[in-house]
Amino acid sequence: MEFDFERWQRLAQDDPQQFERNRQALIEAAIAGMPPEHQPRLRALQCRIDLERMRAKTALGAAVRLDAMMWERLLELREALLVLAGRQEPAGLARRPAAQILPFPKPD
Repeated sequence: MEFDFERWQRLAQDDPQQFERNRQALIEAAIAGMPPEHQPRLRALQCRIDLERMRAKTALGAAVRLDAMMWERLLELREALLVLAGRQEPAGLARRPAAQILPFPKPD
């Protein structure tokens, strides 16, 4: 199925409520079409996307927020791939400060 940008743009301008209903239905159909084990994670991601959109004051602000979210995930994926390839230590281990181990006396 091909995405008709002009149709969606007209709908958003002429009937924003119907646009939102159609958008929600399309998202739900896409998630429902995924394997059941992936659906909870996809629903959580969509919830976060919707919250970021609501927090933004403008459509451009929402786009900026979502762009930042995507770049954050992309950089996390890049780091994971470098760790798997053995070219980088896991960030969690690299950032941990050295800890002093305290001896505890054995209970009598």
